[in-house]
Formats: sequence, C-alpha cells, structure tokens
Amino acid sequence: MSVRVQADPNQPQAQDQSFSAAFELQGNPDQGELRLYTPLGSTAAGIQWTPINAVLQAHGETRQFRDLAQLITLVLGTDVPVTALFAWLAGQNQEVDGWQVDLSARNQGKIAARRTAPALPAELQVVLDN
Repeated sequence: MSVRVQADPNQPQAQDQSFSAAFELQGNPDQGELRLYTPLGSTAAGIQWTPINAVLQAHGETRQFRDLAQLITLVLGTDVPVTALFAWLAGQNQEVDGWQVDLSARNQGKIAARRTAPALPAELQVVLDN
C-alpha cells in the first residue's frame, strides 16, 4: 500500500508526503485489524478498530483514538475513505466525494484511487498479494 499527498501550494516550504508499507487487513469497516510491515518484514504498526474507538500500537506505545478516520489520518498523513477501501478491495466501485477509483487492474491485484477535492490531491495505490 502506498499513499502520496501533494504539498500545499500555499505553503512554500511544504513537500509532498508519502507512505508505503506491506499490509495485512482483516475485518470490515466497522471492526477489524490492519498490520503494517517494514521492508524487512517486521511489524511497524498494528491498528485495531471497533464502532467505539481505534487503537494504534507502534514503537512500543499504544494510543487510543475516537475513531478510525482520526487514526488513519495520523498514520497515513491524510484521510482515506476506509469504508470505500473495503468495497474497492472487493471489486465494488463505491463512489466517494472527491475520490476517483480505478479498478481496471484489480484482476491483476492492483487498485488505484486519486483524491482530487476538497483536500490536497492524494493518490492511494494498493497491490494485492493473494
């Protein structure tokens, strides 16, 4: 999984932000677990969520969040539509305001989505390894 957020053009010193990691995802938008791995295969972070909270375990610390959206924004540097992501992974073209998804290569294990508005432009790419 990789996420790239373009720099704010109103911030002269700002730079694009990017994040990439191997991942393992279980569950559904309401309750589940996401593990992010380093290039060497060790666990970089573990995320668990329920309808009432989300928990991040990383760097030997555990942090609580009010919801998954807040936690994802912190970890990935931008909001990612998690409910839609589950649909996209299942091959469903769920629409989300400001996001365009490309599922044309899903049978080859690739999903791409691009946010064009209202926040800064962002790209999400997922490569599936079944």
